[in-house]
Amino acid sequence: MNQNILFRVDSSSSIGTGHIMRDLVLAQQYKNANIIFATLDLEGNANERIEEAGYAIELLKSNTLNELHSLIKKLKIDLLVIDHYEIDEVSEKALKTKNPTLKILSFDDTYEKHYCDILLNHNMSADESRYKSLVPSFCEIRCGADYTLLRNEFIEEKKIKREKIYEYFIAMGGADTANLNIKILEILPKDKKVALVTTTANKNLTQLQEYVKDKVNISLFINSKRIAKLMNQSQLAIITPSVTVNEVYFLGVDFVVIKTADNQGEIYSYLKSNGYKTIDNIDIFKGLI
Repeated sequence: MNQNILFRVDSSSSIGTGHIMRDLVLAQQYKNANIIFATLDLEGNANERIEEAGYAIELLKSNTLNELHSLIKKLKIDLLVIDHYEIDEVSEKALKTKNPTLKILSFDDTYEKHYCDILLNHNMSADESRYKSLVPSFCEIRCGADYTLLRNEFIEEKKIKREKIYEYFIAMGGADTANLNIKILEILPKDKKVALVTTTANKNLTQLQEYVKDKVNISLFINSKRIAKLMNQSQLAIITPSVTVNEVYFLGVDFVVIKTADNQGEIYSYLKSNGYKTIDNIDIFKGLI
């Protein structure tokens, strides 16, 4: 009998799209499973990416445990994958109590307590020893570069040596929640070629399109499916301290990170302490390019 797996994850103009993208990579590892995504229908979501990948979606009306529990029962879920900051240890324990045979895999990148069967922190900065007191004794801890979730496009792109046609690659997250794209473009030299990637989840997309329309040195890519190629064609990647770090590091592209959210603190601190270029204030950016 095939395993039934439910991914609980959201995306939006404020949350971004990164959680969805890494979950889609993880889903590919379960070749023979029945996979369903449970998500809220939030503004600027990336649910079309789930549909493009061929997975079913259950639209939730709320983020309550009761609704999630009912869905687990209805779909006879064997494994629940939680990639959501608002579902904590107490909620996980409640779900396992109500569903005694349920296994839980929890994503974590901020070293929080979890009550799960598998803890996954796939960032290069992940420290397994820090989880020993945060998870139950039966939990399997999967940490670090050995568990990095990379889309096939990156694995294939690693084999190719590209001409560097862009001086800069910019990725401030699919939603650019800190609205930094234009600020960065204003600082960069106007005679350098730039590849900037974003998505339709970006609330400032119209303003960004207006800004770049008469600038021949800037190429704007929206909902691009060739991110790995664009990175590989660039000399320097300007990114957030997020899963994108794993991607540029894997490809061997030089990078500088700009911290844009509190949940990026752990990766940011790791990169800073290990000598990578890091920025927590856009005003000092000019000195690093």
